[in-house]
This record gives sequence, structure tokens and C-alpha cells, in this order.
Amino acid sequence: MTDTRTEPIAVLGAGTLGWQIALTFALCGVPVRLYDVAPDALARGMALLRTELESRIAAGEAPPDTDGTIRHVTPYTSLADALDGAWLAIEAIPERLELKRDFFAELSALAGPEVVFASNSSSYKSRAFADVTRHPERLLNMHFYGRPWRRPAVELMTCGQTDPAVIERVRNFLLSSGLRPFVCRGESTGFLFNRIWHAVKQESLRVVAEGHATPAEIDELWRIVMGADPDGPFARMDRVGLDVVLDIERQYAAESGLERDRPPRFLEAMVARDELGVKTGRGFYEYGEHDDRA
Repeated sequence: MTDTRTEPIAVLGAGTLGWQIALTFALCGVPVRLYDVAPDALARGMALLRTELESRIAAGEAPPDTDGTIRHVTPYTSLADALDGAWLAIEAIPERLELKRDFFAELSALAGPEVVFASNSSSYKSRAFADVTRHPERLLNMHFYGRPWRRPAVELMTCGQTDPAVIERVRNFLLSSGLRPFVCRGESTGFLFNRIWHAVKQESLRVVAEGHATPAEIDELWRIVMGADPDGPFARMDRVGLDVVLDIERQYAAESGLERDRPPRFLEAMVARDELGVKTGRGFYEYGEHDDRA
């Protein structure tokens, strides 16, 4: 298998991280097929991609050629068409296990014999869908963080059956695209950083649930002590989306079986009220229409 950035990749899911991953590679000149089953979600993802690109250009952080970069991203509502000719398929759909299992079964049935399957899951090991994937030796976790142009770390992790040559190929591709890959040695729920972040997030939620402080107070304390990080734990959770945070926390709790790992009821109540953070305009904080939603 050759490994050039002229070969197309498919990003499957045009939500918050999907369009950000697509933009990151498009800025490097990689041909990207951005897929979503919902036309409205796909159109919104493309619009957000363009808006963010224009913002990066205005800030001097990207070459001043909006249309040229956009031309590297082709939107698709057909999964088969998005996969046609792509060597790498990056799944970025919602954090629901059965949804991912169904998707990987469909994906591996449609994909060509050399396609590498990568999941951007924040919490699920790719082992969880290896049994429904026809070629688990080409399946791995490939986890990006929000705003990859500012946080260019990508974690790679085996599904337990991944061919080491596949991991090395993906690692080299990321390096050639200006990203910093970190290979997790073995399998770890939450991979590397998110496993550490889980402990910070869980304790932050617990401190507020027990009434010891407000989210704003915790974030202010975090900024004073940590200095370089402009977002405290609660502001960061708002950016991720509280529905996503809740799904991830439920997955950790299901795996550990410990009562202390269950997400607090106030978080469940906020999600039930559609207070999901930046993307709905209200979470731990309120957001106006001009707030940065990346």
C-alpha cells in the first residue's frame, strides 16, 4: 500500500468533530469525503467548516484561499459513494455503542478490500465492534480532540487484532499531515489523555453535585492555578457537548460497575432539558449567537 496525501479519505459523520477533522486534513491538501446520512447535518457541517476556515484565514493561521481548501472537501449523503476509492474511513458518529456496531457492520460490508477503519470514539475501545467488522486487522481507534488545528494530538489504539503495519501506516500519514500521533500500548478505556481527563471531569462534577462550589468558581480556580488553560473543566465540557459528556460518563460507569462512577443526576437533568452547552446556547454557561462554537 502506498501512503501519500493525494489519496482520498472518508470522514463519516459531519457533527462537531467530523467537520473539524475534515477541515484539518483539507488544510493539508488531503482530498476528503465528508459523509452524513442527514442532509441538514451535512449542510451545517460544511457551513461551519467554511466559517471556521475564514476565521483561521483572518487570524493569519491558514493560507488565504478559502475556495481552494473547500474544494478538497466533497460532501456525500451516500456512504457507498463516500467510501469509493478512499483508503481510510474515520467514523465520527454519536457515542452510542449499538449505533456504532450497526454502522461498522454496514461500513465493512460496503468498503473495499484495503480500507482502514478508524473510530474517533471518545470512550469505546474499537474491540467493541471488531466482531461485526469483516477485517478487524484493519480496525483501530483514531481519536482526535476538538479544534485539531490548535490541539494536533491524535491517539491510536489497537482493537486487539489490528495489524501493526496498519497502525504504522496511519501514524506516518498523521505525521505527514502535521499532526502528532500517540500510540497507546495495549488497550485502555479512555485511551491516554481522556483517561486522565475523566478523573478531573468526574471530580469536578462531584464537587458541584455535593454543593461545595459552582461551575464558575471551579473554572475560575482552575484558570488561576493552571494558568495557561483558558477553559476550566465546565467550560470545556460545554464545548464538548453535555450529551456527549453524559454518554461517555455512562460508558465508564457501565465498564467499572461502580456506583461512584455514575454521572450526577443534575447532569442528566441538564441533558434532558436540552442544555447541552455551546451547541444549544446553554449549558453550565449561556452563549450568544456569536460565541465560538468550534
